[in-house]
Amino acid sequence: MIKQVTRKSMEIRHSGRSTDYISPSFGYGCLFNCSYCYMKRHLPDGLTVAGNPDTILQAIDRHVHFYADVDKPNQTHPHFITYDISCNEDFALHAKFHEWEKIFSFFRDHDLASASMATKTVPTRFLDFNPEGKVRIRFSLMPQRIADMLEPNTAKIKDRVAAINTFIEAGYDIHVNFSPVVLYKGWKEDYANLFTMLNATVAEEHKPGVLAEVIMLTHEEKKHIANLENNLPGEHLLWNPALQEPKTSQYGGKNVRYKRGLKRQAINEFIELHDTLIPWNTIRYIF
Repeated sequence: MIKQVTRKSMEIRHSGRSTDYISPSFGYGCLFNCSYCYMKRHLPDGLTVAGNPDTILQAIDRHVHFYADVDKPNQTHPHFITYDISCNEDFALHAKFHEWEKIFSFFRDHDLASASMATKTVPTRFLDFNPEGKVRIRFSLMPQRIADMLEPNTAKIKDRVAAINTFIEAGYDIHVNFSPVVLYKGWKEDYANLFTMLNATVAEEHKPGVLAEVIMLTHEEKKHIANLENNLPGEHLLWNPALQEPKTSQYGGKNVRYKRGLKRQAINEFIELHDTLIPWNTIRYIF
């Protein structure tokens, strides 16, 4: 169900990892059904779309001019203050419900702000618009056989990788988002194959600008129970008490994450494998 609402909260949250800030929600929810999705914990079904995008853009404009406190260059961008406009949805997937050209035009023409979004689709409609590098798309990537279980009906990984060159040439800033990294028997071999495909596909002239972010899996108790009740595949990969320890989120949720020693080892192994096979793909952050 798609519901248009008047977005009342204009809170702009600090991020510092993927972007400098997180914008008010143009959309809230997701029409995909990924079994690890944190949005599904809050809104299991449907999507709400802000019917007042101009108000959100005005809030961002005020914020970047009067309240943003970021030293540049930093790891989010060398020049612009970056805003994640897709934190609570897959904006690219839902673009037909948004006035996306108006939103992209705002960032393209802004002297201080740029936009960023992660996606598991290939939004070909965006190719008719040139944002002149002011809109970043982060294509989410994981091994295909795991994606088949955990993120069904999303774009094939090979298609997301193949889209990198096309979208760069259309004027987009393109990064990759290895998230979530799930540990299982054979994970390193699968990631080696993914890295090899990425290396063979991205054009040499584009490689220096394609950066990465890496996020190890965190899962949540309520989502775990919902996945079991709905017979979602792959839950044994997401909820594995032998490998995980409890963690209470900043919002009070009961989460699990990989045990500290195991997580540190896996991060080191991921970095070593990544930097051996695709050293051009600078990791902006990993946790």
